[in-house]
Parts: sequence; C-alpha cells; structure tokens
Amino acid sequence: MKTIAISIDEESLAAVDRLAQATGRRGGKREANRSEVIRRAVREFLAHQQRHEREKSDRRVLAANRDQIEREARVLVAEQAKP
Repeated sequence: MKTIAISIDEESLAAVDRLAQATGRRGGKREANRSEVIRRAVREFLAHQQRHEREKSDRRVLAANRDQIEREARVLVAEQAKP
C-alpha cells in the first residue's frame, strides 16, 4: 500500500471523520479511520465510473445495431404469435 498526501477542505474532512466514527461503531470492535473511509470511497467511485463506461459502450453498440435488433425482435414476436 502506498502513502499519499491529499488536500481536502475542512467540511469534507469533518464529514469523513464523522463517517469513520459512525462506521467503526456499527462495525464492531474498532473505529474505521480516515484512510479506510477514503479508500472505500475511491473504490466505490471507480466502480461507478466503470459501470458508467460499460453502459455508455452498451448504448453505442445498441444505437449502431438498432435496425438489426428491431428486425430480429419483430421476427421473434411473429414466431411467438404463431399458434
């Protein structure tokens, strides 16, 4: 694990400290610390960004293939409608 230095405004730091204390109390034996809270926040942010990029890519693929998807959907519906 690497140690880094960041700049953070007082209000955000106070919120991180409150969250660390609250998380520690809920979690049991020891308080979470600032680093743990920030690491978790970064992991969640990165996961969110990855989901966003995948969704954006999926939308591009769907848009590029819209006509073919619509044709295939019509064929499937017509097949299912047959007695």
